[in-house]
Amino acid sequence: MPFIADLHIHSKYSRATSGNMVIPEISRWAERKGIKLVGASDFTHPEWMEHLKKELVPAGGDIYKHGETFFILSTELSHIYSKFGRLRKIHVVIFVPTFEDAGKVAKIAGKYGKIASDGRPILGLDAAEMVEAVKNACPRSFIVPAHIWTPWFSLFGAKSGFDRIEDCFGTIAEEIHAVETGLSSDPAMNWRLSALDRFSLISNSDAHSPSKLGREANVFDCDLAFDEIVDVLTRKDKERFNCTIEFFPQEGKYHFDGHRKCNVRFSPSESKVNDDLCPVCGKPLTIGVLHRVEDLADREKGFVPQNAIPYKSLVPLEEVISAALNVGVGTATVTREYDKLLSSFRNEFDILLNVPVEEIATKSSGRVAEGIGRVREGEVEAEPGYDGVFGEIKIFEGGERQTAEPQMKLF
Repeated sequence: MPFIADLHIHSKYSRATSGNMVIPEISRWAERKGIKLVGASDFTHPEWMEHLKKELVPAGGDIYKHGETFFILSTELSHIYSKFGRLRKIHVVIFVPTFEDAGKVAKIAGKYGKIASDGRPILGLDAAEMVEAVKNACPRSFIVPAHIWTPWFSLFGAKSGFDRIEDCFGTIAEEIHAVETGLSSDPAMNWRLSALDRFSLISNSDAHSPSKLGREANVFDCDLAFDEIVDVLTRKDKERFNCTIEFFPQEGKYHFDGHRKCNVRFSPSESKVNDDLCPVCGKPLTIGVLHRVEDLADREKGFVPQNAIPYKSLVPLEEVISAALNVGVGTATVTREYDKLLSSFRNEFDILLNVPVEEIATKSSGRVAEGIGRVREGEVEAEPGYDGVFGEIKIFEGGERQTAEPQMKLF
């Protein structure tokens, strides 16, 4: 039976994260969303580690459980260091099978940073050296470069990244089998780089509050076991890795180039005409994901590799309701409509993906049902995000035009 997995989130101990990001609340929201497996992120933080040990019970296969939700041990590390004459800021997500292994990773990280200060600690260590140290200490660990296109903190980021995976990881790159595409890109954008063909492209929410769980996710059809999931991703097995669930990448806050302080949003071609400078203040623009993809791509837009894992683009249900009813996402009206739909159907993903639109209309307004139908067909317009400003997905047009609000501060 296929299941949905969101493998990269954060705990309440990470910066700018909701105090509700604790296991009982994460588990409750995972059930509401229809997510079966969640990454129990931030295990390097001592207090969070104790929380995990208290709240999770073994479920077999080196997977853990709370209520009806399963968890896999994971953590994100922020590496800040110099290499090839430039400052680098690279984030990686590490998955391990046991609490013993998690303790080993935390011990290594503690040598290079203050792991008690943040759930996603900053380490003054080359990312390649960390991968090597972790693989030596925990051979079954699985390591994934996080949100690989984000300008400030990622593998290919314009501000502090590299142009090739091998430039970052050297010979240890052979231990990397998957990369995380991030909110501002989708698989189709990544398919334009032949260098990424061997990697599984995974998508996760990177949620900082419970309601953001599952805004991106993965659909697997395999045994719920650590080694099985690692094998699926290592082999890039299309039989067991069904698809990813994606943001429309324009909604991501770094899709286009721009300068937030000057309200300047540019497409890559507009930026190039302006020499990548802000026309208002003359300072360098923050170069976004689409621009970087185009700089590094060796294929035309629309190319689909033979072994590509398919994907589906969605808008979160609360945003669809907001657009349909012309009220804010955080309002009581949206919450009531959301809860009413969940009481009528199994969960959010079932509503967004499977329940017939006609059936949704019997339990909600016809406008909400129509909005869900339009999203399924990709009949939306987008104002791309830029320089830390989330984009907007417009579901309704013309006289009925309503705009889904951008994401809230706790992303």
